[in-house]
Amino acid sequence: MTDITATKKVFFLKAHIQPNQVPTRRSHKKRLLKILTSRLFIVGVLILVQLFLLLFLLVKVGTMRYWISIVFNVVSILMVLYILTREDNPSFKISWIIVIMAVPLIGGVFYLIFGRKMHGRRMARQIESYTDALLHKDHGSLPQCSGNCQTLERLRENHYTLARQADYIYNVSGFELYQNTEAEYFPSGEQFFARLLEELRGAQKFILLEYFIVQHGKMWDSILKILENKRAHGVEVRILYDDVGCVATLPALYADYLRQKGFQVGVFNPFRPRLNAATNYRDHRKICVIDGNVGFTGGINLADEYINQKEKYGHWKDTAVLLRGEAVQSLTEMFLELWQFTCHESLSLSDFLPTRSHSCAGFVQPYGDSPLDNFNLAENVYMQILNHAKNYVYITTPYLILDNEMINALCLAAQSGIDVRIITPHVPDKWYVHMVTRSHYSQLLRAGIRIFEYTPGFIHAKMFVSDDSTAIVGTTNVDFRSFYLHFECGVAFYLSPMVSKVKEDFLRTQNICEEITLEKERAVKAPIRILRSLLRAFAPLM
Repeated sequence: MTDITATKKVFFLKAHIQPNQVPTRRSHKKRLLKILTSRLFIVGVLILVQLFLLLFLLVKVGTMRYWISIVFNVVSILMVLYILTREDNPSFKISWIIVIMAVPLIGGVFYLIFGRKMHGRRMARQIESYTDALLHKDHGSLPQCSGNCQTLERLRENHYTLARQADYIYNVSGFELYQNTEAEYFPSGEQFFARLLEELRGAQKFILLEYFIVQHGKMWDSILKILENKRAHGVEVRILYDDVGCVATLPALYADYLRQKGFQVGVFNPFRPRLNAATNYRDHRKICVIDGNVGFTGGINLADEYINQKEKYGHWKDTAVLLRGEAVQSLTEMFLELWQFTCHESLSLSDFLPTRSHSCAGFVQPYGDSPLDNFNLAENVYMQILNHAKNYVYITTPYLILDNEMINALCLAAQSGIDVRIITPHVPDKWYVHMVTRSHYSQLLRAGIRIFEYTPGFIHAKMFVSDDSTAIVGTTNVDFRSFYLHFECGVAFYLSPMVSKVKEDFLRTQNICEEITLEKERAVKAPIRILRSLLRAFAPLM
């Protein structure tokens, strides 16, 4: 019996609440008190108060005079025309137009606060200045085509289409293509965790950690113990975590607690009690770099549900990769980019470069995506795979919230005879997002795409694999937030043994999934379909 089949058996046979876990009145009170005193609750209430006052003021002003209401309607029409001229995604624009036309004054003001990217442009300029300084300092200029050109030429000789993909990533983001890099694939959080601890214990110079979620438990406490030991032996440890990602999992002053242990700590884009669109920009990357020679990335955060030490949404299926060699430099550059922006510390890339290379088959290209430029790099990489496929494209994603471009790419591939399969969760982590995911099923199924739900629980892996020649493993979901609002990263593998490993894991996972058919979708009750449609209309704003 395979590990994944055994997991399914255990999941379905296990009771959800053991006899000694029956909730008591005292435990309910303690849980309620914990919620009411949490930073998430307090900051959330303060933001809601601001929101209520703003709404009250707008309604008050709007009802003072009839002519004011007419002015608001005219302004709303002008704002809709302005939105239509912007270079935003059409689905994003349609959602805002619906809001503005439904509630002209309120919708217009909300668009000015949350819909435009004023804060994003300021953040982009700051990050760009740090990145330019880092690259100028160490290379005398921005990345130039040196060894990268030779590696691209070797890939082009083997597979012209894949070289176009690698060219696109390099030209848009500056992240190079490598050969001298070993790779290892982890089909579960448990396997990733064991190897992560092993590699951390071997650190000699520095450890860089960048994660969206960190939470105390077996996973983080085990890592923290090793980090403390390494710091006592002179290893530099830098920890960067996202504040919104950790707002419900870490105390407010946790960064100070870590600094007292001797670690250098950055908290990306702090979550503050104010209405601010910049809060939307989150660091969703998961990166660990050890001595510049070993790098990890993938979907796995540092919390116990990712290694199934805590059951949250059934069995948690996730994946990650380890890189060993020259390509780790790109993961290091991603980390230093946001570290310098967050901590305002000027660093030299030369102090963090790989010192070892490893001969291996195939090509590897780690890349990072930013929400602050005009390139939807991660989405375009996915769409290029769909557009260039000849036989199949297999996809895993926890969320399927699609814009028109991605829907067209998926359907066009399937209608052209490509075997397109998608695995999504059966047990959702957010019910409303899951409803939006399912709202796309009928259209995709009619185009010939096969859809599977991971019945043991929640699949959090973000992967594409195609034609036995290319695979992506990373942090980018197939949704609006990942494509447009998050800092993300991934690793592209070309003509690499990693491709077959990703494919084999997909097929093993598919075997324990429930296939969704058009008949099942047609059996969905009308109220559910209506709710899905309503939520889908506002999906870009979620």
